[in-house]
Amino acid sequence: MTVLYDDAMVDLLTDGARAVAGHWGLPADAPVRLLTVSENATFRADPADGAPVILRVHRPGYHTRAEIESELAWIGALRAAGVVDTPEPLRGADGGHLASFVLAGEERLVAAFTFMPGAEPAPTDDLRDGFHKLGGISARLHHHTRSWPAPKGFVRKTWDFDTTVGPRPHWGDWRAALGLTASGAALLERTCDVLHRRLAAYGTAGDRFGLIHADLRLANLLIDGDRLGVIDFDDCGFGWFGYDFAAAVSFFEHDPVVPRLQEAWVAGYREVAPLTAEDEAMLPTFVMLRRLLLTAWIASHSETPTAAAAGGAAYTDGTLVLADRFLSAA
Repeated sequence: MTVLYDDAMVDLLTDGARAVAGHWGLPADAPVRLLTVSENATFRADPADGAPVILRVHRPGYHTRAEIESELAWIGALRAAGVVDTPEPLRGADGGHLASFVLAGEERLVAAFTFMPGAEPAPTDDLRDGFHKLGGISARLHHHTRSWPAPKGFVRKTWDFDTTVGPRPHWGDWRAALGLTASGAALLERTCDVLHRRLAAYGTAGDRFGLIHADLRLANLLIDGDRLGVIDFDDCGFGWFGYDFAAAVSFFEHDPVVPRLQEAWVAGYREVAPLTAEDEAMLPTFVMLRRLLLTAWIASHSETPTAAAAGGAAYTDGTLVLADRFLSAA
């Protein structure tokens, strides 16, 4: 695997982000520092006069320019409709959202956002109130996508069985999972068979499948007093609405608290929009799907701090435990 985010590369990306910061009117001497590395590299610029600005340098080969512009268009529509508290995508002096620089012969697209204060919740926190709020936010997002007329040229990835854990995975083949044994692979093959059958039977009708955030994990939530803000729509695409709950428990899917968080999310959702018993019954299936997807992601992005924090082969072992439990309940 090609390592994209070693220290030397991060230094080069920092220089690139600093070089294009003027596109959004930031002064050349504004300090630029790395915040996070996951799919992309995210930086914070702090001008002496003015509010901080977030610069997102996109990973090459993941999203096209049209896909990024589509994401930013949806964020703009959500903000205009008051659906969710999320940072504003910034336009540059030329009216465009994106700037770019070339590194090692590859174009790196850069987007900028207003800074949103707040603290990321931790899995060890009491998350029930937050998940109740998140359920309502999810319901509003899903209601919006059912009626929003996407602009011409709108394009985002689809997160279905084939593109998550099937033959055309966006984030790599789960069979390359770190530390996966032959017996473990056989267990996950059986799990995939059950996932495939359940998802096919559930279907992709418009009341259950549409444009979703697709990555509402704790790292993409910001709590500031009573406000629950949502950031990073980089993975938004077309998927099952219930998948947004599964993404919210990313990296702690095995925790005994998850059923209580599901209850809180469902209650918050139903205060805003209908959620059928069939929809609710599918949520553990989406949790298993997301867990297997992340197991593949960790293998294909093992150089990132997010993957390292998940535990590598230990996360694969946890996936096997979860899969065995999932099949036992099937």
